[in-house]
Amino acid sequence: MSASSIVPLRNEPQNPDPIEPGTRIGHVHLKVADLDRALAFYNGVLGFQLMQRYGREAAFVSAGGYHHHIGLNTWESKGGHPPARGTTGLFHLAILYPTRRALAAALKRLIDAGVQLDGASDHGVSEALYLRDPDGNGVELYWDRPEAAWPHTANGELAMVTEPLDLRSLLRELETQPA
Repeated sequence: MSASSIVPLRNEPQNPDPIEPGTRIGHVHLKVADLDRALAFYNGVLGFQLMQRYGREAAFVSAGGYHHHIGLNTWESKGGHPPARGTTGLFHLAILYPTRRALAAALKRLIDAGVQLDGASDHGVSEALYLRDPDGNGVELYWDRPEAAWPHTANGELAMVTEPLDLRSLLRELETQPA
């Protein structure tokens, strides 16, 4: 997506009965071809904690002891292949880190594991790393800037952008002591 393709919502109709503001995405289940390979990535590389495993068919991982943020299963996909380009489905799952320093630590883990990035972007509201898991699922690792720092147009509308992310600057976060 280019910055020029982001269009403000000026006259877009809004639902008069919006969803409760505290609603959030609780977890995502991913179909994987090989459960052990998926766990090696989500546990070994990204650092999620294994909460429960159902034999060789499914596992649930989380951050901070939650029952699960990500479910991994082979129920319909054991030995399968990623969907072909041009088909519908999940574009990516997004993992929100609490701080820029935590995102920098995630980047270091990826580098240490030899995981290749598909991209790295500064969206004005957030900084994001894009990659693929071993099954070809898109993964976004990101942190949100404080809402007061989000860019806005002169009319007060949110003005997200897609600019290159300076990875060296991000990694320098690891050189400072955590607050």
